[in-house]
Parts: sequence; C-alpha cells; structure tokens
Amino acid sequence: MQTVQQISVFVANKAGRLAFITNCLAAAKVNIRAMFMADTTDYGIFRLIVNDSETAEKALTRAGLTASITEVIGIKVEDKPGALAEAVSLLSDADISVDYMYAYNTPNSGSASIFLHVSDNEAACQVLEKGGVRLISQDEIK
Repeated sequence: MQTVQQISVFVANKAGRLAFITNCLAAAKVNIRAMFMADTTDYGIFRLIVNDSETAEKALTRAGLTASITEVIGIKVEDKPGALAEAVSLLSDADISVDYMYAYNTPNSGSASIFLHVSDNEAACQVLEKGGVRLISQDEIK
C-alpha cells in the first residue's frame, strides 16, 4: 500500500493563527506542498502535505499546537476534463467513500496531484492501481 503522510493541525479561528503555524513550519525548514483548510465558527482543521511530516509535527507540537499525522492517498491524474471523475468512479464502484480531498495543479506539467482521505486506504490503493491511476509516493513529496 502506497500512502502519503498528511499533517492535521487544530486551529483556533482567530487572527494570526495561520501566520503562527506557517512561521513555525518555516523556522523548522518544512516546505508545504499542498494544503486545505476546513473551518467552523470557532476552529478549523488545517491539513497539509509537507516535505518532512515528522519534523513538521514535532515543530507544531513544541509550539503548543495540536497536530497529528494521518495517512492519505496521493494520485496523479491527467490535466484534462473527466480525469478526476474516472479516478473517483473507480472508488465509488468499489464502495469506497471519499471523506475529503484537495489538489494542486501545475498546468504546464500536464497532470494534477490530488490527495484523498478515504474509508479504506488499502482497498483504495488496489482499486486505483488496477484502474491505471498512478499513486504518489511519500518520496515524491520530499
């Protein structure tokens, strides 16, 4: 099974918190590759794919933040209409639910990188690989 480590950080919904978090990561020489923020009125969850998840988690917890590492799946899809639909249809057809996802795209590269949190990582990896979807390795993040 090929997964990628994601950092999840609990964030109070107040001015300056994202600056504090990103400055902690910068001081630890951690590079952010992709990110997603989900929020409510009082707090948010800041999810990040970084080049060094263990260093990131340590830096954030030392700074007094609640941070954890979660395994997610990273996939590469062609930068064309329908490519994401094909990948998530493979999961849907296998009755694997996608809890959330986020992406980054570099248009000149011809592909998009998408990170998914799913109900069953192992089954999802098998289904996606069998369907011809390229998985992203942790080494590619560094």
